[in-house]
Amino acid sequence: MLKILHTADWHLGHTSRQFEPTDCRKLARDRLTVIDEILGLAEQHDVGAVLCAGDLFDSKHPEEVWWRGLAEKFRSLRLLQWKRPIFLLPGNHDPLMRDSPYEEGSRFRELLPDWVHVVDRDDYAFELGPDALLLAAPCRTTAGSDDLALGLPARPLGDTRIRIGLVHGSTFEMPGYQTNFPIARDAGEQRGLDYLAIGDTHAFCQAAGSKVPTVYPSTPEATNFGESETGYVAIVSFTQPARRVTIQKERVGKWLWRDDKATSLAELRLLAALDLRRTVLRLELDLSVSVAELAEVEAILALLQGTAAAHGRAGVCVVRRTRLQVDVSAAVIGQDAPDAIQVAAQQLHGFAAAGDTTAKQALVLLHRLYAENL
Repeated sequence: MLKILHTADWHLGHTSRQFEPTDCRKLARDRLTVIDEILGLAEQHDVGAVLCAGDLFDSKHPEEVWWRGLAEKFRSLRLLQWKRPIFLLPGNHDPLMRDSPYEEGSRFRELLPDWVHVVDRDDYAFELGPDALLLAAPCRTTAGSDDLALGLPARPLGDTRIRIGLVHGSTFEMPGYQTNFPIARDAGEQRGLDYLAIGDTHAFCQAAGSKVPTVYPSTPEATNFGESETGYVAIVSFTQPARRVTIQKERVGKWLWRDDKATSLAELRLLAALDLRRTVLRLELDLSVSVAELAEVEAILALLQGTAAAHGRAGVCVVRRTRLQVDVSAAVIGQDAPDAIQVAAQQLHGFAAAGDTTAKQALVLLHRLYAENL
């Protein structure tokens, strides 16, 4: 039996402007850290090869910290006397082109151990032992209309070896797939492949309707909200002489991305009670509270997001407040308050009742300042 680990879309160096800088760094670091889990699974399953199907870097010219960090991950495997080959395929985010880390003679290439191979030819072929052959082709631009899978050589007559294809692109069942490195429905069948390892979409899925298993293993760590079925790799087993293929989905990602909406204070309290330490939370507040309840809302948000002195209950938390309404009609300043404060509150109530949003915000602040200084 031959086993391989199929992974893709690491997007090392990816950051998002929707997060605070410290949270960006936290998520970016874990895109590199998860590779330890991937390589550990390869060791655990005793695979014969690791196939990395493109977009390993988020850009064609990644910063040195990312390509050097990846090279050091591979170099550290020497302590384990690692021998199984690892194949790095340039994708459309990190194509093989001038001054890319994949270019022959680059410092990244010089740092790689001899069992880490870069797919740097359009006719790349590598024998995975006497009974299996890997065929691959890199992306050379960020966009293209060529079907790289159909560019792989066809199976010669009488060749009974296991044949594995490795390319990066969009499969036929995806809207607009023809626009960027399309992969035909019958590409694997035409080329006589037993398995087509691909990357591009971030969800774990097998292309429907293809007679040859054509698999996206997903991105190990999601890059944005709305991505589903992320955080996996595929362990693929081949048996001879029938060349049967078994695909096993294995989780490696540590972060869960979660969209939540709180429509009441009770829902917000329940959310704050959950263990969200490994969650990237986007929270929309769609509720109306009194001025007194607003203080509790702010306390819960501080618990979720953290403060300068304390970690947040959520690993990363983004809050949308545009639909948070504060009812100021019942905001009463005590009778023992100074006359100037009572007069100011009355005037602000009048402006707020007339629809003045600035007066409404000022009344909330006045009530809060008064309550905090009682």
